[in-house]
Amino acid sequence: MTIAKANKRELGGIHAIPELAPQWKKLDLAEILKRNAAFVSISQNKCLYEKEGGLGHENHRSRGSLPATIRVLEEARKADNFVSFNWIGYNIYRGDYPKSTFDQVQYETWVEGLEATPEKIAWDNELVDELKERVEPGDLQFRECALQTAFVGTELPLELARKRVEVIVFTGVHLDWCIEGNVRLARDNGYLPIVIGDATGCEKPEQEAAAMDRINNIFAPVISSDDFVRLLNAPVQPVRKRA
Repeated sequence: MTIAKANKRELGGIHAIPELAPQWKKLDLAEILKRNAAFVSISQNKCLYEKEGGLGHENHRSRGSLPATIRVLEEARKADNFVSFNWIGYNIYRGDYPKSTFDQVQYETWVEGLEATPEKIAWDNELVDELKERVEPGDLQFRECALQTAFVGTELPLELARKRVEVIVFTGVHLDWCIEGNVRLARDNGYLPIVIGDATGCEKPEQEAAAMDRINNIFAPVISSDDFVRLLNAPVQPVRKRA
């Protein structure tokens, strides 16, 4: 990799998406994306996307993940094999959550210095408007209650099992936290996760290249929203029989 390319990856977003790891290049991702699939958006709340949000200083609205998510969602809606759509919120105000000693001090630290009325907490936890208007009847909306995964303590595992989902397409934030945590659990539960790199984000753009490299090298393919659209609409190549 050239120095110029390495420096560009520090910009995050679309620039941080790595080349597919060698193992994923052996797969026909177009065929895999034709299997029963779920769309999963994580933490795309006003808390992170609006400047008035509790974590609004991260400025995700201007960093590209929202239009990339909409692009992926709209294509997935058209595809008959996308049988499950899930909007998973993440509440940083966890005073009433069950918690361990570690959780207690971590959750307290997240909200130190934040003035949060019940109304402000409810607003922070709303899905960002551009996505909220695209929620359809039958979509699941719920919040994570574990530290970094929806595979514990939510209805997600039952939703995926009942609809015989095999592939899970992830968008949202934070890439190196809830996205990575859910991707790891998806793999361990036998699913085929795919991360849409430009539809995700870390706390800081310069953290995204390392997170994408780690996920792509070990757990799941990381692709762009444009590649998702191309692969989803690509014809499946017939398997050649050996003579």
